[in-house]
Amino acid sequence: MQLQAYTKEFSKNLQLAFPVMMGQLGHVLVGLVDNLMIGRLGPASLAAVSLGNSMIFIALSMGIGFSFAITPLIAEADGAKDIKNGRSYFHHGLILCTINGILLFLVLLIAKPVLYYLDQPPEVVELALPYLNIVAFSMVPLMIFQAFKQFADGLSQTKYAMYATLIANVVNVVFNYILIYGVWIFPRLELEGAAIGTLISRFFMLWFIWEILRRKKKFAEYFKWGRKEALNSKVFKRLLNLGFPTALQMLFEVAIFTATVFLAGLLGTNPQAANQIALNLASMTFMIAVGLGVTATIRVGNQKGLAQFKDLRRIALSTFLLVFLIEAVFALAFILLKDWLPTFYIDNAEVILLSAQLLVVAALFQLSDGLQVVILGALRGLQDVKVPTLICFISYWIIGFPVSWYFGKAKMMGSMGIWLGLLAGLSASALLLYFRFNYLSKKLILKNYKLAQSKI
Repeated sequence: MQLQAYTKEFSKNLQLAFPVMMGQLGHVLVGLVDNLMIGRLGPASLAAVSLGNSMIFIALSMGIGFSFAITPLIAEADGAKDIKNGRSYFHHGLILCTINGILLFLVLLIAKPVLYYLDQPPEVVELALPYLNIVAFSMVPLMIFQAFKQFADGLSQTKYAMYATLIANVVNVVFNYILIYGVWIFPRLELEGAAIGTLISRFFMLWFIWEILRRKKKFAEYFKWGRKEALNSKVFKRLLNLGFPTALQMLFEVAIFTATVFLAGLLGTNPQAANQIALNLASMTFMIAVGLGVTATIRVGNQKGLAQFKDLRRIALSTFLLVFLIEAVFALAFILLKDWLPTFYIDNAEVILLSAQLLVVAALFQLSDGLQVVILGALRGLQDVKVPTLICFISYWIIGFPVSWYFGKAKMMGSMGIWLGLLAGLSASALLLYFRFNYLSKKLILKNYKLAQSKI
């Protein structure tokens, strides 16, 4: 098949992906703003945010992964023009995401004492706990927001979540500034001020997307509630069957990145601060890939609803090619700007040098990281989640983590060794997930061909 068959899909892919990219970047920018403002308070404060967010990110990955179950079901129903089922998936997903947000908040509160047993610098732990208390509560509005977002994404209406997230970031910046440093009549709260700013911005984000969606004519049919459909156990079960493995996929990946925070903490405060800077920069480029991953889910789900499996494969491959090209540009940028980018976060020569070294490895895993998340999105569109979950576990925890643990010791390669483990895990994941998609898409095409032949 000619290259043009894939490249002609780039425009539509980017049209869908761009708002998702901006929305996902908005989530990361909340952390970026916290890091930039808190970095001026010193390495210990920056390391404390890193440590507190490491627990938040684990919970966040579970919650967001769970909510991803809504998108392929809505996309398939939309492709089949089935509003009734689409509405049911939305309502059930909203209920489950609300319960999920409350449970994650409670789990984070219960898990706080774990920080004392991770062999982290004591001053970092003491600073992290108050920050964690407040940000944990923001999981409730954030998970409800995710239900609305994934619903709108499934209908290919990706721009509304982008608007909500970007405006919420402005709210976050304002409250961060006045509460971290104590501007005008407001007290100087430092790390707790950053946490309060995040909490306020997430409640605002939820209010905004709810307000804008309920007023749009396109969504009117979906906002009609019925008591019986809210109690349909079969729909809940289908969402759970898709959502739980997807949440585990997210958990396995985010947990290995979180493990780098703990491993870096064993090396000292400066390596941990450098690790946080490199992770924050890498996560911003990763959100671009996440946008294309959502696009792959939407478009593959639509084609599955239409039973157009040749187009499904071609469109999915076009998203793989597009993310490869984009991530190649980011990889080059990380290498060229490795000594300059860390200076935006902190004025500490050792931290800047360590961050620059890590960005070289981050540049190398941009390609595999981008590919694996987009291929996962395509498999999610096929509603194939169980085997990819096993692949993620093997890649990150059987292959990647042992490399990080062994080479990440101070007497070995230190921080660079930790990140080589990430490179190994992400590369294995991308390769194995591609084999899985290649097998399933060809199988669907062959099955459809045989069905067509039997009718002749």
